[in-house]
Amino acid sequence: MTVRAVLLDLDGTLVNHDAAADAALRAWLPTIGHPATDESVARWTALQEPHLAAWRAGTITFAEQRRRRLRDFLGTESTPDSQLDATFADYLKHYEAAWRAYDDVIPALRALTVPCAVLTNGSTTQQNKKLIRTGIAHLIGPVFTVDNLGTPKPDPVAFLRACERWGFQPHEVLSVGDNYDLDVRAARSAGLRATHLDRHDTGPFTEPHRITTLADLTLQFN
Repeated sequence: MTVRAVLLDLDGTLVNHDAAADAALRAWLPTIGHPATDESVARWTALQEPHLAAWRAGTITFAEQRRRRLRDFLGTESTPDSQLDATFADYLKHYEAAWRAYDDVIPALRALTVPCAVLTNGSTTQQNKKLIRTGIAHLIGPVFTVDNLGTPKPDPVAFLRACERWGFQPHEVLSVGDNYDLDVRAARSAGLRATHLDRHDTGPFTEPHRITTLADLTLQFN
């Protein structure tokens, strides 16, 4: 079956989130009285997923998952929400300043002969801003988020709704992303084709549709 459209993840696939977050943390942590050590960075990173999972499950808001992560990191329960929001906003300034697209992204997107779109678990406002600031927004079609789909990856419904709104049948769409569970397994369960972008070459190595660079994306079309 010929690929008629490509549905791309954003963070870790198009934009180097990990590098941006690391740079942001090392600039921001000293401003709140924390040393910018590897241990501090690792701790902040480890606190991210549990709260994001709660947000994906719909039990808390996007703003609340940020507050809870910050409370856990600072070890305080009494800080007002407004103060936490202001502190997190300072981190975001550093994070946004460090956004960069991977080197292989623009050439790969320009080489595509089919439409492409983004499906991301990030917020609509932030992810659109990310695409604009990294200079790739003009190469991308629709941007589908949990905000406008009503459910996040790995729920197969997110993929089905994205395909429906985009005007393609699931079997016509190739999902590409760095997270094997969210972008590959979940996409296939919704009837899409899928390719794992394994940028760090960590596997699973039994996956037949695996690439380590977007330069090889068009090889996955047949």
